[in-house]
Amino acid sequence: MQFLIIHSVSSLNLTNEYLSHICLINQGKYNSGSEYEYNLNYLIDDIRTSHHEVGFTKVSFGNTTANFAQVIVQCRGDSYGSKCNTCFDTAISGFQKRCPNNKGGRIWYDQCFIYVSTVDVELPGKTIYENIFSMHNPQKVRGDAKLFAKKAIDFLSELTLKVQKPTKINHRLVYYAAGEKKVGKNTLYAMVQCLELTVDCTSCLTWSITKLFKKNDIKQGGRVLGTNCDVRYELYPFLRS
Repeated sequence: MQFLIIHSVSSLNLTNEYLSHICLINQGKYNSGSEYEYNLNYLIDDIRTSHHEVGFTKVSFGNTTANFAQVIVQCRGDSYGSKCNTCFDTAISGFQKRCPNNKGGRIWYDQCFIYVSTVDVELPGKTIYENIFSMHNPQKVRGDAKLFAKKAIDFLSELTLKVQKPTKINHRLVYYAAGEKKVGKNTLYAMVQCLELTVDCTSCLTWSITKLFKKNDIKQGGRVLGTNCDVRYELYPFLRS
């Protein structure tokens, strides 16, 4: 019996689409020409000229509550160097368009995430679960959907175990794992990733995987994104090797 009646996509489907954003209204807005705007632009220029060899950076500038700005950039595990910078340019423009003159906010794109804040964000603390959201492929899994879900959960859990032993690249720990696995006659592609500063990475990923398959309406693909961690699976390749 055929396990799934689905045509998988053989070509790499790389995109950098806008996914979601949050404007942090409680952090207020800045005026054009203000010291805060100068500090934020200084950080943006600094990030653009730096080398994102492992796709993560956290920078801040300012010495008072009124002008302090911080920017955190996390690129997807396969988007380093110039690819990370390209996503950052797209995302920062998107943030300024969707949250004009907001001092704080978050924005997600397919290959990167940006967090702008007026406070020194201590992300090594507990995971910010209220900012986690999910997205799903509109196509349902045909065949034994429960068995597919079990295999997908098992595979994402295997990748989560790999993240517990992060890869060290250029003196940084990269909490990212990806792979592929045969499921019936199809290939399941998946990835898990945590923000570099997250200490409860495993808990965040485990919670996100559970959320991904919380409903019985199992889809051909899906992802959960947040401030601290991301998980994704598809029946087509979506990552660089």
